[in-house]
Amino acid sequence: MQTLSPPTSNALNLKQLIRPRPRSRPRPSVKCVYSFEPASTRADWQSSCAILASNVQQNSADNNNHNGATADHVAAVNGHKASVTDLKLVPIQNLADSNNKPLQPKPLTISDLSPAPMHGSKLRVAYQGVPGAYSEAAAGKAYPNCEAIPCDQFEVAFQAVELWIADRAVLPVENSLGGSIHRNYDLLLRHRLHIVGEVQLPVHHCLLALPGVRKEFLTRVISHPQALAQCEHTLTKLGINVAREAVDDTAGAAELVATNNLRDTAAVASARAAELYGLNVMADGIQDDPSNVTRFVMLAREPIIPRTDRPFKTSIVFAHDKGTSVLFKVLSAFAFRNISLTKIESRPHRNRPIRLVDDANVGTAKHFEYLFYVDFDASMAEVRAQNALAEVQEFTSFLRVLGSYPMDMTPWTPSSPPPSH
Repeated sequence: MQTLSPPTSNALNLKQLIRPRPRSRPRPSVKCVYSFEPASTRADWQSSCAILASNVQQNSADNNNHNGATADHVAAVNGHKASVTDLKLVPIQNLADSNNKPLQPKPLTISDLSPAPMHGSKLRVAYQGVPGAYSEAAAGKAYPNCEAIPCDQFEVAFQAVELWIADRAVLPVENSLGGSIHRNYDLLLRHRLHIVGEVQLPVHHCLLALPGVRKEFLTRVISHPQALAQCEHTLTKLGINVAREAVDDTAGAAELVATNNLRDTAAVASARAAELYGLNVMADGIQDDPSNVTRFVMLAREPIIPRTDRPFKTSIVFAHDKGTSVLFKVLSAFAFRNISLTKIESRPHRNRPIRLVDDANVGTAKHFEYLFYVDFDASMAEVRAQNALAEVQEFTSFLRVLGSYPMDMTPWTPSSPPPSH
C-alpha cells in the first residue's frame, strides 16, 4: 500500500490562527501587532483580545463613513480603556475564496504554537485531523457547542493545551478493531496533561467521490490505513477492486479528492466530510464490522476532583527497575480489593529500553524494559483505590496517575450493517 500525503498548504501559521474566522460574506480581517510593555497586566491583554473579537472586525467602508463615526474610539472592556489606534491594527487580505464560500479551519502545525493565549466565550477543544474527522465528532460529543481546533499532529494538540491555545484536547487512545493508538500513550507520559474524561464514538464509514463519478471510473480508494482495513471486505463486495492508498486521516482523504478534483479517486470517510467538501456518498455504512468503536480521552491542564456519586475510571502508568517480575504483585493489589482492570498496555521504556544482567556462569542476559499503562474501575476518592496505589508504589520505581475521571455511560448503538450485494 502506497502512502499519499495531503497538500502541505493546509498548514496554518500563528497569525492566521488568531484571525477571526471568515464568514459567508467576505469582509476584511485584521491582525494585531500590538506589543505590551513589561508592566502590562493580564487584564490588559484580555481587554485587547475582547476588543479585537467584538469591535475591530468591521467592513472598511463602514470604518470610513458609517454615520460619520471613526474606529478610533472603542468602549472600555473589563474596566480598561483602549483604542484601535493604540492597538496598531494592520489590515490583511480577504480570506474567503473566489466563490465567496467560507474556508474550513486548517490544522495547526508545530510552528503555529506560541505561548500567547487566546480567550473567547466558547470552550476551545483541540483534535488531530481536519474538519470532518471522527476526532472532530468526538470533540463535539464530549463538549457540545465547543470551538473545535484542528491540529495536523497528535503532539500539536497536546502542546496547544499546554500553551493555552486550547482549553481541552480530545484524542483517540484505542479502537475496538485496530487496538491501541500507541503514539498517544507515549505522549501521555511525555506531557503533563491530565485525563479529565472519556468518550466512545461509533465509527460509520462512507465511500465518497465527486458528484457524477461512478464506481466503474475509479482507479483507487484513499483513506487512513485503519479505515481501509476496516472496509476491505465490503469494498470487494461492491466490486471496487482497485488500488488502496493511505493518507494521514479519513477527512483529509475527502479533502484531497475535493481540492484536486480527482474524478478517478474515492475516499473512505464520514458523512460529515462529504457534506463539508461537496462529495457524493456512493455507499453508506461500508465498515465490515458494525461494532466499530473508538475511545477518546479528554485532556486538560488541571485534573478534576474525583467523586464517588457516579462511576469513575482511573488511569495510571508505572515501571520497575527489576523488569516485569513485579507485575503479578501489582495486579494482586487490585484483585485483593475487588477492583476491576479494564485495560493493561505495555510500552517500551524509552529511557532504559534494555536491562543487562551479568551472570558469571551463563554470560550476559538482555531483557527488554517496559512501562505499563493500566485503567481500573474506581475513583481516587475511594479508600480502596488509594490503598491499592499505596501498595503498588511499594513495588514500583515509577508511578504516575494520569487521571481519575467519569466513565462514558452513554447508551451505545452499533453502526448500521454494511449493505448486502
